[in-house]
Amino acid sequence: MTDPRTDMFRAADLAGLVLTAVPHDAHDRPTPCREWTVRDLLGHLVAVTARVAHIARGGHPSDLPTVLAAEPAEGFATAYRSGVAGVRDAWAEDSVLTRTVHHPAGDMPGAAGAAIYAQEFATHAVDLAVAIDRTDLLDEEFLAGVLEVALRVVPAHRPGFPFAPPVAVPQDAPVHVRLAAWLGRDLVQV
Repeated sequence: MTDPRTDMFRAADLAGLVLTAVPHDAHDRPTPCREWTVRDLLGHLVAVTARVAHIARGGHPSDLPTVLAAEPAEGFATAYRSGVAGVRDAWAEDSVLTRTVHHPAGDMPGAAGAAIYAQEFATHAVDLAVAIDRTDLLDEEFLAGVLEVALRVVPAHRPGFPFAPPVAVPQDAPVHVRLAAWLGRDLVQV
């Protein structure tokens, strides 16, 4: 079994790569997260870094917002890089993997929380890449592993899950398309 922090950090870095490629004039574009524009999704990703670090330190996710109310003074990219550094620091000790963390989906071992956040960072990297037409930045091989986990842990019937039902796509579609589809995103309608 691999350390789930490895995938969480890799997914956070992938999201950061895409985030830094977002042109400022793209902030009002729609995203596969139907309720959010690119600006909203950027604000969510920065907020998620704070929440991920916070739960590793014993905090509750509801203590912090899920989306920033405004762009940080230093800009989204700088705030995100700082947030990811905080995530790495908060999750540095191996004991966090066996401690109970207060995840939005409920209390769970830190290892499970890290695996879920790997999926969140990776999926939002896809959301942003699609919204700004930069899917060339995505690591399809890495996303294949994320998809494999999502297929095991996110049921097709989803009461209580924050995802729409799966969207049908061809089995030979790119991995990022299949991942997005499994999590209820219809990339054709973006």
